[in-house]
Amino acid sequence: MRVAVIILNWNGRKYLQKFLPTLVQYSKEEAEIIVADNASTDDSVNFLKSAYPGIRIIRNATNCGFAEGYNLALRQVSADYYILINSDIEVTENWITPVIALMEQDHLIAACQPKIRSYHEPKKFEYAGAAGGFIDKYGYPFCRGRIFLSIEEDTGQYDDTIEIFWATGACMFVRADLFHSMGGLDEDFFAHMEEIDFCWRLKNHGYKIMYCPDSTVFHIGGGTLPKASWRKTYLNFRNNFYLLYKNLPQERIFPVFAVRLFLDGIAAVKFLFQAGFKDFWAVTRAHMSFYRSLRKTRQKRTGLKHGSMRHVFGKNIVVEYYLKGKRKYSQLNLKNFYKE
Repeated sequence: MRVAVIILNWNGRKYLQKFLPTLVQYSKEEAEIIVADNASTDDSVNFLKSAYPGIRIIRNATNCGFAEGYNLALRQVSADYYILINSDIEVTENWITPVIALMEQDHLIAACQPKIRSYHEPKKFEYAGAAGGFIDKYGYPFCRGRIFLSIEEDTGQYDDTIEIFWATGACMFVRADLFHSMGGLDEDFFAHMEEIDFCWRLKNHGYKIMYCPDSTVFHIGGGTLPKASWRKTYLNFRNNFYLLYKNLPQERIFPVFAVRLFLDGIAAVKFLFQAGFKDFWAVTRAHMSFYRSLRKTRQKRTGLKHGSMRHVFGKNIVVEYYLKGKRKYSQLNLKNFYKE
């Protein structure tokens, strides 16, 4: 069984220098370590060649984003399992074995994530993934341990191995054959939510996405785009529409988009008064970009299986959070998650 850990790097020399020592220490006996460089303009590549001559480097010609960057690199990597991991993650001892062991028990498990905790606040979960990802019926993503900006402290409340809806791209274990047979990550996403789309496509083919609490990593987050970036706002809103249109059952498309247009309008106005014009314009641009690409996205939908709603939260997480005050995953009614 061959395992490959692949870091997608873009101008992340400081993170490579900081986190590669523990990655090498806790991975070298179990996996090949590869850095896929997205045409960095800092001295990332020279640093790797000098400090880690044994690490394989794959050099992409341009900064082609998270999705295409990984697709290009993984076509050149032969393994049974890929571990996609951000450069700003600190791994811990025995972080690989429990996840691979879980996936080996059930060949319907296509992808899996470990527990993601915050590097700067180690007792808390980290925004991007926490203890496993979900979406509500309108496409809003959230996690066990993180709903919107409310992030829980890890007290062991989510130490059960469960099936989830999506595994974070910050640290995702995936079967290599399925990565390629599913066409990899959707390159039109560029970055953000491409892993949710990928996991949804896997679920539409009957596969499972899992969370393994016996493995823990610590994530800085926002290493490429900070949380306050207008471009992050643009990508999140645009890509969320891509995600929904590609994967929703046919009968849900119109009602979901009707509600989302209303809610996105409220979000845009809120951004205008609280964050300024850039974020307001980012939401507007996101919608315009989606409409321009509608024909292309429709063609993708035509060629895909779609319709799985298993483990989608059947309520509106915006209402649950802002109107009902439910700040924790444990406060949600589990009966409201779709079973099929």
